[in-house]
Amino acid sequence: MSIWGKIIGGTAGLALGGPLGALIGLTVGAAVDAGVRAVDRDPEATRRITFTIGVIALAAKMAKADGRVTREEVDAFKAVFRVPAGEMRNVGRVFDMARQHTAGYEAYARQIADLMRDNRPALNDLLEALFFIAEADGHVHPNELDYIRTVARIFGFNQQEIEALVHRHIGADPNCPYSVLGVDPAIGDEDLKRHYRKLVRETHPDRMIAAGVPSDFIAVATRRAAEINAAYDRIIEIRMSSKGRTNADT
Repeated sequence: MSIWGKIIGGTAGLALGGPLGALIGLTVGAAVDAGVRAVDRDPEATRRITFTIGVIALAAKMAKADGRVTREEVDAFKAVFRVPAGEMRNVGRVFDMARQHTAGYEAYARQIADLMRDNRPALNDLLEALFFIAEADGHVHPNELDYIRTVARIFGFNQQEIEALVHRHIGADPNCPYSVLGVDPAIGDEDLKRHYRKLVRETHPDRMIAAGVPSDFIAVATRRAAEINAAYDRIIEIRMSSKGRTNADT
């Protein structure tokens, strides 16, 4: 039996724990077959199935983050996870139940984070898949972006890593401090400092006054200088926090 068949083959919720086990239990009801009992005796198979159910649940919640689920998002899910045609109906039942169930996506994300804490690449690939679904209808809704950022934080990604992921998928986010400075989140510390100092020189109100710029534009320059300073301070804070977490993990 394939992994997809085992997921729906009976009450996997009895073999799996946590909110994902509860989700699959709600989906398939009370029947238990030999396939699920076999999974219960195989920790690695249980791990794979739990992760797969989590992928379905997070994808379903992702698709609904902007208030509606589009055909493009459903098609994107099918393209990413390559569910066999004969088992799509069963997987669809899990997908639909996850969309309708009141359990928050944070609980699903935490269970996946705990399950895959030694497999960061898998967590990164899941975030990539969520972005693929979010982009399927032509744009990433702010609610979808907040959703992905929250999931990424639960997965243990630091703020700099998250903003680099966002920047790569949707470009400059006007609320991102890196976008305020007009730099890529991957920029090195020294290059960041040089760029910041250049912007400070260019936008300093005294320089504008000396150049004879009208007073209206000086007010704009003053506001822009404040934004630049705040953005730089925020990036330094993010990087110091990220370095602190890295040191604590080593």
